[in-house]
Amino acid sequence: MPELPEVETIVRNLSSKLKGLEISSVKIIYPPVLRKKKPSLINDLKGRKVVSVRRRGKMLLINFERNLSLLIHLKMTGQLLFYPREEPLDKHTHFILSFKDENKELRFRDVRKFGFISCIRNLDISCADELKNLGPEPLEIDFPLFKKLFQGRKARLKSLLLNQNFIAGIGNIYADEILFQAKLHPLTPASHLGDDDLKRLLKAIRDVLRKAIVHKGSSIRSFTNAEGKRGKFQNYHQVYGRESQSCFICGEKIKRLRLGGRSSSFCPRCQKEKNCVPGN
Repeated sequence: MPELPEVETIVRNLSSKLKGLEISSVKIIYPPVLRKKKPSLINDLKGRKVVSVRRRGKMLLINFERNLSLLIHLKMTGQLLFYPREEPLDKHTHFILSFKDENKELRFRDVRKFGFISCIRNLDISCADELKNLGPEPLEIDFPLFKKLFQGRKARLKSLLLNQNFIAGIGNIYADEILFQAKLHPLTPASHLGDDDLKRLLKAIRDVLRKAIVHKGSSIRSFTNAEGKRGKFQNYHQVYGRESQSCFICGEKIKRLRLGGRSSSFCPRCQKEKNCVPGN
């Protein structure tokens, strides 16, 4: 699933291209791609110009004039592609925005069909089900608030980092990479972290996510930017996807465990297990 760096890559890729363009038509090829809010709103996009493109967590928001926004969640295999109109459509293209006086169109493509699009009035956007319970943005949070998030928490670190209501935008890839840089075991209970651990963890969050954005995200399977180009951060992964390979730091073999139905890759020497009990 595209995580914060991948979605941010698409936002930066599309922002300058879409801003100021006027919608000439909206084509819904696969109707279930639209969330059942007010489907008629989608038709109101015609004639409106794009004001901005931004990200919240793992979701992308295209804001239009006169208080309408499209919320787009790519889920597992979703792609947003800004392609020439003459580029042939494939069978996995579900939604198309065309623009006045522009020979390119924005296509939503999704092989697994888990992704979705919602059209929302801006006055309601903070209350939208997809957004209202999201945790803070990891690249914007300061240390006092970050520390406060952990107060009274007993969950294991990997589970917390994946919890979008706790902190928004981090998924399996970057949780593994962050914990490796912070030298923290994925099963470490949050209640066992001191100030030094938390400072190291916040620094790792910032460092890993920023570096991933610089390298345009990780293309493990289907991720591409809006022009169909793959990211390069997978070439810099320290632990994710490297089970049984040698740690770049200490030479120990990278291991993998299961936690809450998700796999976690880690170095057993660099990320010492302390007071951790396997479980959910």
